Amino acid sequence: MQKKIETVKTLLDALPFIKEFNKEIVVIKYGGSAQTSPQLKEKFAEDILLMYLVGIKPVIVHGGGKKITEMLDALNIETSFIDGQRVTTKEVMNIAEMILSGGINKEIVSLLNSHGAKAIGVSGKDAHFISAEAKNFSKWGLTGNITEVKEDVIANLIYEKFVPVIAPIAAGKEMGHPGFNINADLCASQVAKAIGANKIIFLTDTPGVLNSDKELLATLTKAEVEALKEDGTIHGGMVPKVDACLEAIDGGVAKAHIIDGRLEHSMLLELFTSEGVGTQIIK
Repeated sequence: MQKKIETVKTLLDALPFIKEFNKEIVVIKYGGSAQTSPQLKEKFAEDILLMYLVGIKPVIVHGGGKKITEMLDALNIETSFIDGQRVTTKEVMNIAEMILSGGINKEIVSLLNSHGAKAIGVSGKDAHFISAEAKNFSKWGLTGNITEVKEDVIANLIYEKFVPVIAPIAAGKEMGHPGFNINADLCASQVAKAIGANKIIFLTDTPGVLNSDKELLATLTKAEVEALKEDGTIHGGMVPKVDACLEAIDGGVAKAHIIDGRLEHSMLLELFTSEGVGTQIIK
C-alpha cells in the first residue's frame, strides 16, 4: 500500500507542471545514444506519448550523422569535417537525405505510432517549409544555413494533433536544387523560434554543461554561457549546442535545456519535477 501511495504522490507532484505546460509547444532535438539504443528508443517513445496525452505539443527534430558516416564508408564515398561540420558534396547530400528522410525519420515515426502517438514525418523540402543557403559553398559544399521556416506548415500539423518529426534537410531556392544538409541542433532552434515553442530540449550523451571540475551547471544565463565559451570551459561539440540554445532564447523561446539522453525518462524528469535534470539556459 505504501508503494501505491508514493506513486500517487509522484503524480500529484507532477500536476503543477502538467498544468503549466498544457497546450505548450516543446521542441525536442533527438540524437545521441537515445536515438541508437533499442531500450532508450522505447523509453523516448513512451515519454513523447505521455507528453502528448497530457496536452503538451511535442515537435521532434532528429539527427543521424553516425548512420550517414556508416553508409558513406560502406559505399566508399569520402567524407570529411571542417570545424566539426560535414563537408557535403552532391554525392554526400544524396546519401544524407536518404538516411535522414528515408530511413531514420520513418523509423521514428513508426516507433511513435506503434506506441499510440499520431506522428508524421517531414523534411524541410516538404512544402519547402525550411529554406536555406550555402553556409560557405567553397568550404562546406551543400551544408546550409536556414533562411526561412514557414511556421504555418508545422502549426497546421499540430492543429490536426500530429506529432511532427522533422528531418534536417532544407530546400534550395533554384528549381531542381539538391537541397541542403542542416546541423540538427541549429535546425531545432530555428524551428522552435518560428513556431513559438515554450521550451527546447536537446538530448545529448552528457549530463549537461559541466564546469572545469566536471560538475554539472544546473542553470546558466546567456552571459555566463559566453564567458564559459571564452575561457574554454565550453568547447568542442558542446559549442554548437549552447549556440543553438542561445539562438532559440534570443528568438523568444522561454528556456532551453541540455539533458542526458542516456538517462531513462530524462525528458519527463526535466519537465515534471521541480529539480529537473541537466542544464537549463535562460536569458
